[in-house]
Amino acid sequence: MSVLRSIEHRIESLVEGVFGRAFRSHVQPVELARKLAKEMDDHKTVSVSRVYVPNEYTLYLAPSDREQFASYEDSLLTELSDYLSEHARREGYALLSTPRVLVEEDEDLHVGEFGIATRMAQPRRGAPAPPEVPAEDEPGQTKIYKPGAPETEAVSAEDADALGLAHTPPVLVVGSDRHELGRNPVLVGRSRECDITLGDANVSRRHAEVRQEDGAWWIVDLGSTNGVEVNGKRVERARLEPDDAIVLGTTELRFERGY
Repeated sequence: MSVLRSIEHRIESLVEGVFGRAFRSHVQPVELARKLAKEMDDHKTVSVSRVYVPNEYTLYLAPSDREQFASYEDSLLTELSDYLSEHARREGYALLSTPRVLVEEDEDLHVGEFGIATRMAQPRRGAPAPPEVPAEDEPGQTKIYKPGAPETEAVSAEDADALGLAHTPPVLVVGSDRHELGRNPVLVGRSRECDITLGDANVSRRHAEVRQEDGAWWIVDLGSTNGVEVNGKRVERARLEPDDAIVLGTTELRFERGY
């Protein structure tokens, strides 16, 4: 769940400022991600020992909706593919290849409407697929999603905040340095191999780790000598809230949530 939320966070971060306001009437990236996952769920194929799902997804957008993505379309498609990969992993689905997301324009669609067609496509290269793998098929019937219906209602800025889909990533502030947090856990310590290296003799080589779990950020003591304090309280593990003060050794860090 935490990895999915992290990917949703990155997708949402692609639309900031003017784009974020514009998407209140246009198709929103997070909405696309969730409906793609729904299409994956709805097109399962049960074989001998696995549950296969489509690995190719074509998005059909109104021309004006696609225009909104023009400056970052490639990045968005990559994030949507990552989202589908993680959804399949979490649900235990089998894929013939990494999910591929394509986009096409459809002039018959109105602003805010979009269609999704799925397909089970055999990899172009590699060893022959085992007998239980479903044969390659043609794109299925396109499912059209329209704005306004409860299941397709756009995600507002307020709803995005409530879901933890911030527009900018959270950061750890160390002195004048700001370290952006992403999908992977962040190791903090004295060792140069750490993601954040602290020049403090009171800090252990691998002192603590900041990680995302179930949509929240946590700091975990990795068995350090001098421990971890959050807002003056010694902890082994603590959920982080905006502006929390973290002390490792004699070094203070501050957790700031993105907005």
